[in-house]
Amino acid sequence: MGVKIRKNAVVNEIYGGFFVEFEKKLYLCNQLPLIVNEMNDNISNFNQNERTSRPQEMLQRTARPQMDEQPAPQMMQQQKQQQAGGKECPFCGAINEPEAMFCAQCGQPISKTSCPYCGTELDVDADFCEVCHHYIRKDVCSFCGAHLSGNEAYCPECGSPKGGLVCPTCHSLNDFAFCKKCGTALTEEAKMMVKQLQKNPDYQQLLEIVQDFSKLENALPYSSERDILREQNCQKLRERVLTLLAQDEGVDNPVIPKVESNRMTKEELEEQKSVKVKMLSAILDKLAVPPSASPIKARNYAMACKPTGVRLAWVCNYKHAMHSSPCGCAKPHLGGKWVVLGKNSTAEIKDDK
Repeated sequence: MGVKIRKNAVVNEIYGGFFVEFEKKLYLCNQLPLIVNEMNDNISNFNQNERTSRPQEMLQRTARPQMDEQPAPQMMQQQKQQQAGGKECPFCGAINEPEAMFCAQCGQPISKTSCPYCGTELDVDADFCEVCHHYIRKDVCSFCGAHLSGNEAYCPECGSPKGGLVCPTCHSLNDFAFCKKCGTALTEEAKMMVKQLQKNPDYQQLLEIVQDFSKLENALPYSSERDILREQNCQKLRERVLTLLAQDEGVDNPVIPKVESNRMTKEELEEQKSVKVKMLSAILDKLAVPPSASPIKARNYAMACKPTGVRLAWVCNYKHAMHSSPCGCAKPHLGGKWVVLGKNSTAEIKDDK
């Protein structure tokens, strides 16, 4: 009996331990997906912490060689310029030959020259010194723009002397095809240009408005009511005298034509002048000199467009300065236009001497 009880106890102990191990394994199998997910979360958190907690010095050490390997564009440009020994264009940044006067890419002047008369620093595309008022180009005729070798006394194209021409109207010495003071055409080419321009409808309208404006400039306005009464009394006296003369000749009821007076008050005169100035400005804007390649051609065209009988000034696009004419502008080929000053204008003009 005792042996049987002991045998049953051993069997229970063996089977009981087996069931315990089996339950543990079954529990682990059920918990396996949760353990795997937890391990994945731990791995992702570790990688994220590793990226965010990386020392800044390591980033600087890795970024520094890239900066050294790839210098800034400005440094690269300076290195190229130093290596080539070229000249950088201030307009487009292109590198040109050391002796280049104009940029090979954009055509802008990149060098400076000096006036042979006074030594003033000038742009290479300027043909006139605004300081000493001399024409400085010896290789280009100042009257027609033809190319010269530098030794000619007369231009082979237009025949104008290098020393200048004397204006037959105001007797001033001029370096250009038009007189800088009175605007008289001095060469045959300039006279032909004026004749061709006179066929332009805008120029014809300009001359008509200039005549009307000149009359308004010379008009004498009423200064007081006493002037108006005096004008009316003069009209009555005229009619009375003409009536008596007609009656002496046997005309009983003579018809005396009335003469309308052009005089007006100061306010009316100024109003009419302002209207004419606006009309003049509109037409002068149409005849403005566009940018061109030749300073001589641009200067001659501008002088041909200038009407007489009104006080004008030339405003250039180079410095936006006000000249008495484009003959005093160093770079008229950049364009410009005439503006109306009027008789009593106090606008500052950079005179051309």
